[in-house]
Amino acid sequence: MSELTITLLRLGYLVLLWVFVLAAIGVLRRDLYGTKIVERRLRRSGGAAAPVAPKAAPPAPAAGSAPFPKREVAPRRLVVTAGPLRGTTLPLTSSAILIGRAPSCTLVLDDDYSSSRHARIFPQDGQWFVEDLGSTNGTFVGRERVTEPTALRTGAQVKVGQSILELQR
Repeated sequence: MSELTITLLRLGYLVLLWVFVLAAIGVLRRDLYGTKIVERRLRRSGGAAAPVAPKAAPPAPAAGSAPFPKREVAPRRLVVTAGPLRGTTLPLTSSAILIGRAPSCTLVLDDDYSSSRHARIFPQDGQWFVEDLGSTNGTFVGRERVTEPTALRTGAQVKVGQSILELQR
């Protein structure tokens, strides 16, 4: 082989090695810093969140006509809003979501304050419920401790260990 061929092979190998190293650094960076949280509110130039304009009241129904009943839109996802897994999103399907430290759970929490099988969020009769599975530190909806299966509304905050979960549309 000529000296030029050997030099080109060495340079190609060096470039390939650097591509591998940079790819490994990218994977490590994503593992260390986790999911990127995107703030969805509009920001002003000063950095403060823009105030949300109050919604106008809906027009009053005409006399003799019945108003339309309010229909709540079913939540579509479970989002971790606080805690080590902040930003994690799980789609809500027809099956239950098991939460805890055990590897068999749907949402595995790396949290010393949660039990191996801490809580379960499940659908029933068109509604979502949360149930504590005998955890040591308890499961909370808002500030209320869950002692029996409790119905959840969209936006309700469920505290499991150090994590706060929320049903969102």
